[in-house]
Amino acid sequence: MKLHEMSYTEGARRERKRIGRGHGSGHGKTSGKGQKGQNARSGGGVRLGFEGGQTPIMRRLPKRGFTNFNRKVFAIVNVESLNVFENDTVVTPELLIETGLVRKELDGIKILGQGELEKKLTVKANKFSGSAVSTIEQAGGKVEVI
Repeated sequence: MKLHEMSYTEGARRERKRIGRGHGSGHGKTSGKGQKGQNARSGGGVRLGFEGGQTPIMRRLPKRGFTNFNRKVFAIVNVESLNVFENDTVVTPELLIETGLVRKELDGIKILGQGELEKKLTVKANKFSGSAVSTIEQAGGKVEVI
């Protein structure tokens, strides 16, 4: 089979409904909008969340707490997962993303001290926990804050 010989299976694709194209189309005159009313008019319809005058659910539900828009979210990496690198490797945020230990950098990378480190590494990150610093330095590595 070649690309130009391929076709969709029967019923897999449906032509779009062409409304407002006369009586013969089956969707003429009112174009599927019914007789008059708010939804039949151009620009008609109600705003998002409107419930016909009833108090909307977003006003009925109680509100709690607040969202701190200055909050920084760090991608975290535990020290034990740095054992995948060879000795004397310089571990950078780019390398962590490349190896898949971190999916996205977010607002920075923070190294946490869970687990043991058997390799001597130079780790560059935005933040370190106290236990992470001591674990890396005990293994003979260095810590650099970016």
